[in-house]
Amino acid sequence: MFTPLNAGVVVAGLLLAFVGAAVSVYAVSLTGFLIGAGAGYLAVPNLAGLIAVDGLALSAAGVLLGGAIGGFLAYAGLSFAVLAIGGVVGGFAGRFAVGPFYAADAAGIEGTALLVGATLAGVAVGALFGFVLTRTTLVVSTAFIGAALASRSLTPASFATAAEELTVEPLLFDPTAIPFLALFVLGGLSQLGLFKFGYVTKLVGLLPGARRWTAGDDEGASS
Repeated sequence: MFTPLNAGVVVAGLLLAFVGAAVSVYAVSLTGFLIGAGAGYLAVPNLAGLIAVDGLALSAAGVLLGGAIGGFLAYAGLSFAVLAIGGVVGGFAGRFAVGPFYAADAAGIEGTALLVGATLAGVAVGALFGFVLTRTTLVVSTAFIGAALASRSLTPASFATAAEELTVEPLLFDPTAIPFLALFVLGGLSQLGLFKFGYVTKLVGLLPGARRWTAGDDEGASS
């Protein structure tokens, strides 16, 4: 069922995918809000027995509080947030895009070790790119997260199931699915075009607070 909440998630995903890195401070803060909101939602079941509050109200409070904390921390520590976002996306890509190729013929402990190694390598590479190539990391990360939301690879229902079952399995999706790949590639190319043709400067000039921090050049990773 396509609800207003689902529509809002899709719109947020499209914004992240197509203009995320161009207005870095907004994109990082929005990403922090979404991650914080998801964490808050997943934490609600652990609080349900401790706080005598209606379940729906508690869920809403968890989402809002988690989102507010995530958004604030991302805004306050933008450079660190880029490292974290790069690490999360890199870890996901390592586990589900690269890992299966190495672990396809392995089973048991060996297969698990290969997947864990691929995940940790992805986290390290993603975080390194976040430090050295800030703009590139933001383009790839915001296009990746935005495509996942806009293509409905990740939905509020996914988070609801994860919260109920206390598992991250419902939040895992196939990164080779055509809708996701199409939005990811188009979003990344769109963002690169915004930088290449100078539209970022115009956007930053129009949006209040955007000049505080923006990913202009990869040489200035934390400027």
